[in-house]
Amino acid sequence: MGKLTVQTFLTLDGVYQAPGGQDEDTSGGFDLGGWVKPFYDEDMARLVAEWFSRADAFLLGRRTYDIFATHWPKVTDPGDPVASRLNTLPKYVASRTTADLSWTGASIVDGDVVEFVRDRRSRPGGELQVHGSGALLQTLIAHDLVDEYRLWLYPVVLGKGRRLFPEGVTPKGFEHVGTRQTAAGVTVLVLRPAGKPRFDTFRLPEDLKE
Repeated sequence: MGKLTVQTFLTLDGVYQAPGGQDEDTSGGFDLGGWVKPFYDEDMARLVAEWFSRADAFLLGRRTYDIFATHWPKVTDPGDPVASRLNTLPKYVASRTTADLSWTGASIVDGDVVEFVRDRRSRPGGELQVHGSGALLQTLIAHDLVDEYRLWLYPVVLGKGRRLFPEGVTPKGFEHVGTRQTAAGVTVLVLRPAGKPRFDTFRLPEDLKE
């Protein structure tokens, strides 16, 4: 069976909005975009290349697709580990409006994205990868469709912006698969869903209760 994996950049307070540039996403008056670039280093580049190499196809929200489509088709080096995958593999766009599909391999998801992902996960194959696409990702999380999370945690607190796990999200537990660290100070958590969280309380040992 195939699996759906997600790669997303987060601040320590859980914000995913506009990681790549100051003008990337100013919706809601957000003016703190571009918080990833100062931490870009060779470790990040190697890890990004490793995970992109596992992709069979990409599922992107409309905003992320538009950002990618203005940049990656212009990177024509066949040896580039990101461009070579994005420019040749299928790219499915979850959008209720028409998108520019001139990028080779791009198509609009036909019908409900939840059913589309369920169908893809039931087939043999490798990874259907989601990059960024926060609103889409929240829908997939709500329907328990994510098989593996790769969460890049940046040592930054913004205090505002859209959060991946907002207040009111259904409680979820996770299995820790691995941790990566970059020289620039970014921690990458690799997690898999593990059902509902477990709860308990610290108690005094019986011999100390008297």
